[in-house]
Amino acid sequence: MVVSCSYVLRVWMPDRPGALGALASRIGAVGGDVAGIDILERGAGRVIDELLIELPSDDPELVELLVSEIHQVDGVDVESIRPATEALRDARLDALETAAMLVGARSAEEAVIELCSHAVRTVGALWGAVVDLEAGALVAAEGEAPGAAWLCAFVAGSQSSARMVGSDTGPADVLWAPLPAAGHALVLGRQGKAFRARERRQVAALARIVDARFRDLKVIACRTAHPSMGW
Repeated sequence: MVVSCSYVLRVWMPDRPGALGALASRIGAVGGDVAGIDILERGAGRVIDELLIELPSDDPELVELLVSEIHQVDGVDVESIRPATEALRDARLDALETAAMLVGARSAEEAVIELCSHAVRTVGALWGAVVDLEAGALVAAEGEAPGAAWLCAFVAGSQSSARMVGSDTGPADVLWAPLPAAGHALVLGRQGKAFRARERRQVAALARIVDARFRDLKVIACRTAHPSMGW
């Protein structure tokens, strides 16, 4: 029995009619099928797409042939290709389910821990951490995250650079999002693989949800602890 294998392909291509069709044709030439596509970033006449590709086998030579075929398409470059570790998800539904889970957190601490876990999964980071910027301590971590001192220094440096030269500063394979009500920051990383505009917006949105939930849960906790204060 032939077992198909799934791969996540990230490509740069011209932002013009017909480019995606030409790419799909080359994928089909090696027996592949496009099962899903996401636009990660576009601008200056270029677009970065991430495609879920189904190939008829996991033969490394077939993957090499696929990449070779893609490079025959004028203006298309392969940024990366990797085995898909999870089944294809509906990105919009997944975002709603993640938001619902974060909003449903029963405590401020749970909300922060869930944020770290889900943010890592959502953008495919290798590691993630939530750091308390005032205390200089890790609050939550996933994967092999750097220590709290490095994370705090990174956030501080990024803030200073942003004030001077704009928001798109710092290493492309590390991103962070503020949680001002909590006094925390969420930091994510993946070695050598840049985070794109859509991924950065996703992480920022998740952080805003959790920061609002953190604030509400702290108010509820104070009301519970001091019912006579008339909150």
